[in-house]
Amino acid sequence: MSAPSGTHLVLIPSYNPGPKVFETVRAAREQWTPVWVVVDGSTDGTAEALLALQAGDPGLTVLVRRSNGGKGAALLEGFTEALHRGYTHALTLDSDGQHPAECIPAFMQASLEHPQAMVLGRPLFDASAPALRVKGRRLSNWWAHLETLGAGIEDSLYGFRVYPMAPLVRLMLEHRRAMRRFDFDVEAAVRLSWGGMPALNLPAPVRYFTAEQGGVSHFRYVRDNLLLTSMHIRLFFGFLARLPRLASGRPAAR
Repeated sequence: MSAPSGTHLVLIPSYNPGPKVFETVRAAREQWTPVWVVVDGSTDGTAEALLALQAGDPGLTVLVRRSNGGKGAALLEGFTEALHRGYTHALTLDSDGQHPAECIPAFMQASLEHPQAMVLGRPLFDASAPALRVKGRRLSNWWAHLETLGAGIEDSLYGFRVYPMAPLVRLMLEHRRAMRRFDFDVEAAVRLSWGGMPALNLPAPVRYFTAEQGGVSHFRYVRDNLLLTSMHIRLFFGFLARLPRLASGRPAAR
């Protein structure tokens, strides 16, 4: 386990993840201190087990939300509390084991060297990746490149990232109807880019687990693709509204 960081923490949003969350937390703790988990209204008993883990590990903090609000809402609560305790940056890590805990030190080091940037994972897929999901993210990436005029977001959906928290929290509070569920990853990166934040892109493998392997997915193709579509429509009109200011060299709204 690493020496405790006073600025950077790992933040894991968790909703009914099953036993994979414990593997995820252990793997993250082997790489970094501190690690925080935000339990987003889980009903599968993992909240109680995570609280028991916290009792024996001073490097682990568990925050429990009473009701499910979505990935972005859980992260916002974690960001807000972390800023209150003096942290400045958070690496977001999904609880389902898909993200590579072994890459945490490299991403944190990049953030420490470039604290004004967001460090974005560029996913390296293996044979476990569903073809429909891979093709769908290409469309989202195309829209994100257009909306940011190719500002450097190589993957808009991969949630393995390090964010400077203060500007992100300000954005989320300004846009209270956005960035609360699966729309969080894309819109956060696009709006931070609109605000002038540079993006560093680092490769990171991603693995999808079957149900037999303990994999749990809360992504619903129809519901969440409709959410992402409406988000991109909103961002596209925001992009159009920014064009006159960009052409004139004046600062544009985020």
